[in-house]
Amino acid sequence: MTATQSNNVAPNAAEYGGDEISALVLDPGYSVVRGGFAGEDVPKSVVPSFYGILPSGDERKYVYGENAIHTPLPNIGIGNPMSKLGFVEDWDTATSLWEYAITSRLTNTKASNPMTNGLNEKTDELKQEMEGVEMQERPLEENPLLMTETGWNVGKGRERPIEIAMENWGAPAFWLARSGVLSAFSAGKASALVVDIGASSTSITPVHDGIMLKKGTVHSPVAGNYISDQLRLIFSTAQPPVTLTPHYLVNSKTAVDAGAPAQATYRSFPPGTEPAPSFRALQEERILTEFKESVVAVWSPGRLGGHNQQGGTNLDLARTQAARPFEMPDGYNQMFGAERYRAVESLFDVKMALSDAAHPAPSPNETLPALIQYSLSQVDVDIRPHLLANIVVVGGSSLIYGLNERLKQELEALYPGPRVRIFSPGNVVERKFSSWIGGSILASLGTFHQMWISKKEYDEHGPGIVEKRCK
Repeated sequence: MTATQSNNVAPNAAEYGGDEISALVLDPGYSVVRGGFAGEDVPKSVVPSFYGILPSGDERKYVYGENAIHTPLPNIGIGNPMSKLGFVEDWDTATSLWEYAITSRLTNTKASNPMTNGLNEKTDELKQEMEGVEMQERPLEENPLLMTETGWNVGKGRERPIEIAMENWGAPAFWLARSGVLSAFSAGKASALVVDIGASSTSITPVHDGIMLKKGTVHSPVAGNYISDQLRLIFSTAQPPVTLTPHYLVNSKTAVDAGAPAQATYRSFPPGTEPAPSFRALQEERILTEFKESVVAVWSPGRLGGHNQQGGTNLDLARTQAARPFEMPDGYNQMFGAERYRAVESLFDVKMALSDAAHPAPSPNETLPALIQYSLSQVDVDIRPHLLANIVVVGGSSLIYGLNERLKQELEALYPGPRVRIFSPGNVVERKFSSWIGGSILASLGTFHQMWISKKEYDEHGPGIVEKRCK
């Protein structure tokens, strides 16, 4: 007779199935940090990577979250622990930000310190007790953590996350996965060419049988923020110039005709309490993001700077197309015609890039087709047709209208022989959070249970184990 497991007795650690573990998936990016439980469809916690900096005497207080960074508090500045290349520049702040992303929505926050809540007298005994409690209460004691990283992350940037997970958060197990590979998994593919167009960078990652081909991984700063810079140049050189006035500076506005000057009353701040320029820049970026989502489109067929079959230029043809209206927060509104195509055209044709001293034009090697061509030239010739037939386009900036169709045309011109197929989720959430969704799928697989780096292995081998295990 076989023994049965009692419902009242917890299973052995050795019997614990991988699919039963409530693993957490954390996907930090330049724009947002995504966090959630493995096995779920979408991340429950989506927190901006930007944080507020509040001067407080000689010290500075940091505030996190959507509401905190968009409220014009006195002297508030804005920071970001990530560099535009996807590397972490400020590990202490990044750790606090990621912990906020985990504890604000996913796990319980720590109880407030009784020494600082004003209800208890500060004694040495209480201080010793609290030190013991703080050591016990760590946010990930019951949850293994899968974290994502860029395909070009190296050295210390790979080792530091496992140190934070194991030593700061008390995670029982850890894994570090390449975001390009996870995006391929989210599309249901073990082999794919992943084109990820994010906020600060565009990356091309060839994936073969679930392994990232490092030699073919390339990245470029020509991405969402670059398109915002193009829009700023278009607005500043327009006649008359278009001024970006963020919502927080507008008290009230009056409706005006298209192209007429704005009629609004503006908010003023007492001297010495104005938000920092970095705060205004972030609020302007919100307007530009809305503009990109609702107005900007990619021109096709052909290139915007090229000629059409009628003998005229496509730019002249674009001026005859139906324009799109857009209203600024101060009430100024305008119909945007050829400008809406011009802003994004240099992702494909650098000749159409606008530039000034602060915003130099990109090199011809940084366009999307050139990046893909270089990436494919670095991989084995036998797998190139398979990768071209499995191009996965993801990232928030890939949602610009018409981008996939234009990319397909450009690649078919470059590769007339093999079949070019582009897979791109129609669902906005799946496109924006593809690497998180891939991590959620991976960490919830029962067969992945044996892959985790355990706390015991970390104690034995140190943080260098990541380089050996997480290829």
